[in-house]
Amino acid sequence: MTAPDAPARDAEYAVVIPTLGRPSLGACLHALAEATGPGPVRVVLVDDRPDAPRTALTADVPPSLRARTVVVPGGARGPAAARNLGWRAAGDVPWIVFLDDDVVPGPTWGDDLTLDLAAATERTAGITARIQVPLPADRRPTDWERNTAGLAGARWITADMAYRRAAMVAVGGFDERFRRAFREDADLALRVLDAGWTLTGGRRTTTHPVRPAGRWVSVRLQAGNADDVLMTRLHGRHWWRRAEAPRGRLPLHLAVTGAGVTALGCALLGRQRAAAAFAATWLAGTTEFALARILPGPGTRDEVLTMTVTSALVPPAATWHWLRGRLVHRKARPHTPLGSGEPATAPRPAVRERLRS
Repeated sequence: MTAPDAPARDAEYAVVIPTLGRPSLGACLHALAEATGPGPVRVVLVDDRPDAPRTALTADVPPSLRARTVVVPGGARGPAAARNLGWRAAGDVPWIVFLDDDVVPGPTWGDDLTLDLAAATERTAGITARIQVPLPADRRPTDWERNTAGLAGARWITADMAYRRAAMVAVGGFDERFRRAFREDADLALRVLDAGWTLTGGRRTTTHPVRPAGRWVSVRLQAGNADDVLMTRLHGRHWWRRAEAPRGRLPLHLAVTGAGVTALGCALLGRQRAAAAFAATWLAGTTEFALARILPGPGTRDEVLTMTVTSALVPPAATWHWLRGRLVHRKARPHTPLGSGEPATAPRPAVRERLRS
């Protein structure tokens, strides 16, 4: 990238990357450094790893970015809190570009971003990138690969999202109650829109590779149902439509889990016919879910086995996290839109560590 002072003042930007120190961070930073076009005024790496013996992030920063890079300790409080620390530590720049540590900016990313920012109006708060998810060309994608591919159509995804700093100040940044990388981007987008700003799509392209995941990833992902409860508390029952987010299968998961629990209860009470009927309902629902995941996939033995086992575990996991969310977020109050220029409470200064060149 060229010198950071190349763009006009209103097109200057800083890049904020929350990271857990994954190996993909190096590829992200090198792609950023090698992209054509004006570079960032500053790169802020928010080290969100838990306190433990760890290697420094210095080795992942290319030489051309070292003088502009600072590391901010994140405290392992999740990506929403990490991004808040990052944009507040970035300094007084007009634009903040949030990148995930597992994305790869395109070869003309800097030039394309400059055009995106130049096209923004005074009321444009954010500009999202075009996300590409490469899938295997020689076989049908797995369930996890299809899940990741859904990011390509996600609205206002912070894998690569440029936000005007003034808009971030006006709405107070990310809601730190979202502790996972899920829904914190949709929540911010809805609050920004409620404050009278606009959001738009850009022309820059960023690749989001499918990262390795274990057999039980689909079960772990059900923790997001608790975040959906918070979204409903904050933005109402129809927030899905406003955020253009898929509704998901939660109603079916609740029904299947209810059938299984009822079948077990009836069996314990000696009501065998009722138990058999509810067990058949549970089996039918579980089978339908498994087939919906198996048939579009590659059909390998390992994939079929994984889908069969996890299809029985996902509905109760989803139900559990939904109930947990209702308990944890029971006191969350509906979001009240702010005026478009209302400032947020002054944040505490962030601790920064500048890298040595």
